[in-house]
Amino acid sequence: MPGGRLTQQERQQIGLGLADGLPYAEIARRLDRPTSTITREVMRNGGPTAYRAELAHRATERRAQRRRRSAPRGAKAPLQAYGRDPEAVREYQEAFTTVFMASGAPKMMSRVLACLYTTDEGSLTAAELVERLEVSPASVSKAIAFLEEQGLVRRERDERRRERYVVDDDVWYQSMMASVGSTAQVAETARQGVGVFGPGTPAAVRLENIARFLDFVTESLARAAEQARDILYVKPETSPGRTAETPSGRTAETPPGGAATPGSDG
Repeated sequence: MPGGRLTQQERQQIGLGLADGLPYAEIARRLDRPTSTITREVMRNGGPTAYRAELAHRATERRAQRRRRSAPRGAKAPLQAYGRDPEAVREYQEAFTTVFMASGAPKMMSRVLACLYTTDEGSLTAAELVERLEVSPASVSKAIAFLEEQGLVRRERDERRRERYVVDDDVWYQSMMASVGSTAQVAETARQGVGVFGPGTPAAVRLENIARFLDFVTESLARAAEQARDILYVKPETSPGRTAETPSGRTAETPPGGAATPGSDG
């Protein structure tokens, strides 16, 4: 039943599909489900190598019970800004978390990052993260330390001297440049191996090719990030049909009810 919650039988089929080495898209096709549903289900329950249908089903039931306990009978879901649907927001945050996990980030770090990115303020205190994610302060502290190391969040003090964790417009650029630096270091180390193994030998040729490839990729990525950096600061017009101007002086047509498309030439 597309759109409904996964059943225990469906989870068993997912487990069998993973055991057979099937891609998420094929498992989704067989269950008549969106691929994103299967990806989210697997990543939030241990990943493709550790997924167990029975454990995943019990974990889902426990999460549902916790939500029921946290929302007393007759109580309405917390109000969301701008009239947002609380359930839609929760589902989106889970999907965003899954994307970060699929890219290699640990689960708790992914949850913290998704939570920060989906706030209008772009920042939260440790206490606010603990409350929203229903986790321990230690878990939040460990996640923030990891994200800071990756250049994905930064700390600042607010007017009440509380420490806040921030994902502002420039954080994504800084993180990408940090990644460029790390990859450039790999290229330099690979190139050093040419002298160790001897120019022209199979190992040296392989290492030299790796270095050349990474040189090209890092230079291209750094150049693209610099050229596109202004996009992070585009402020879309709110009036339908208005033309928004990017920091580079170009314009982007704002469709009725929508936001401007950064970088569009009209």
